[in-house]
Amino acid sequence: MKKSAEILGFPIISISEGQEIGTVKTLVINPEKGSVEFLTIEHEDWQGSVKAIPFKKVIGIGEYAVTVESENSVIDLNEIPIANQLVNKKIKITDAKVITRKGQLLGSVLEYFIDDENGNVIGMLIKLKEKEIVLPSETVLTYGKDILIVTEDASEHFLESAEQLVNQIPEEETANDDERVLKESADLKEKQVELLNGKKLLKDFADREGNVLFSGGTVLTEDDIRRAQQERQGVIGGLSMNVEA
Repeated sequence: MKKSAEILGFPIISISEGQEIGTVKTLVINPEKGSVEFLTIEHEDWQGSVKAIPFKKVIGIGEYAVTVESENSVIDLNEIPIANQLVNKKIKITDAKVITRKGQLLGSVLEYFIDDENGNVIGMLIKLKEKEIVLPSETVLTYGKDILIVTEDASEHFLESAEQLVNQIPEEETANDDERVLKESADLKEKQVELLNGKKLLKDFADREGNVLFSGGTVLTEDDIRRAQQERQGVIGGLSMNVEA
């Protein structure tokens, strides 16, 4: 689970090229599905067109970056009418007013939460008059441009924290997702080994605490890469940005 604000501004890393291909500019919402359909890309060389990555092409969202298989995952939204229509709808969940089906104003959205495996919006942080609560997405009837229409009994589903959203996912669905994630994670790790094995580091690579993990000039071995994979999320992505092409 990720907050939308945790994804915006993230670097987007191509695994096969081992380089940054831009940063996340906006999240494009599909109001019919209640999910993030695309991540639009900020890149100084792409000023004349709107480039994006379909969420289904995202390999992972870690602490450091969003990863995709290759730059081929990038599409031009102007060339895909349906995608362009979603962008033009400008569905904005954050700051939207939350109104019940019968017209009662509950509050406004401060933030929303995404299942980082499939892009589904799973809940919103709502500012009420007297407090902040979390509202599960299953109470949402309509995602509008500046308004969310929710069920009449939405207040009965208020949660105290976003962590409770995770507990609402059915056990069977969670088990299936866990199996899929484990397989995809194993496949991704093998791909990382294949791409980085034998590559030379351009400079010293340190963790956030300043501890040098690998010295500049090191030719990475399979053991080195496996060790990097054991570190916290984001280390392997940062490593791929500091090797010779």
